[in-house]
Amino acid sequence: MRKEMVTTSGRGIRTDSLPYRLFRKAKVLGVWDPEAIDFSRDLQDWNSLTEGQRQQTLRLITLFQGGEEAVTLDLLPLMMTIAEEGRIEEEMFLTTFLFEEAKHTEFFRLVLNVLGQTQDLSHLHSPTYRKIFYEILPESMNRLKRDQSPEAVAEASTVYNMFIEGVLAETGYHSFYQGLHKAQKMPGLMEGIGYIKRDESRHIGYGTFLLQRLISERQELYERVEKKLEELAPLAFALNQEGMEGETESHFGVPLADTLQFTERQLAVRMEVLARAKHKSVDEIYKTRESALGVE
Repeated sequence: MRKEMVTTSGRGIRTDSLPYRLFRKAKVLGVWDPEAIDFSRDLQDWNSLTEGQRQQTLRLITLFQGGEEAVTLDLLPLMMTIAEEGRIEEEMFLTTFLFEEAKHTEFFRLVLNVLGQTQDLSHLHSPTYRKIFYEILPESMNRLKRDQSPEAVAEASTVYNMFIEGVLAETGYHSFYQGLHKAQKMPGLMEGIGYIKRDESRHIGYGTFLLQRLISERQELYERVEKKLEELAPLAFALNQEGMEGETESHFGVPLADTLQFTERQLAVRMEVLARAKHKSVDEIYKTRESALGVE
């Protein structure tokens, strides 16, 4: 039974809170349409790539396609948990979060269709990828259906926001920019990647806020989050290596070592930002500026 309606009380909507500010940003920046992107040059550029470049690009697009589908399907338990806690501003933002994940799913499928890649591409989902997206992500999120404890919420957000969005997806964007963008190829795809990266900065920003709030309330959760990321880190490195199929440099000339270093930096940044919560009050965390969390 719901106890009260806070938006009709003297409290109203907390417009100064970070979740509400993210909601306002999403209203303006999250309304791009994948179908409005001009892909007229992308197929031509695709055909100009070497076979190796096409295969690595197809693999990356396919991993994003499956990943966006997974995070779209698996977000609902977190939304339900936040809604049941009555955190209206957070729930308002999460409605845009789910909408954007669904749109990202649409975008990558549209790209594959433009490129004529309509065959079954599931064979490109490597063992490590399957471990992450077929097992770890749904298990951590679905746990919230029966366990809405701070520990369970912290684990779910660590897997979803910090690791999958903040490490894996960020590394994927890095690969797109180091490859296709530098080669000035496939402008439609890269335009969409820019929009998605901006959307995801809000998602990561919210996940950081959520974990900081939980850590501020219960500092012992920091060690649990740290341990979880340490457990997940080897999977990120393994995923990068599987995509190279034994090579030390991509077909775009990007050294594997560069990609691994980028992944390592992302892991370190996530923990550094979360550590700040140990010295902040919950009210300070609600008032965190978007720029402090890397939100574009």
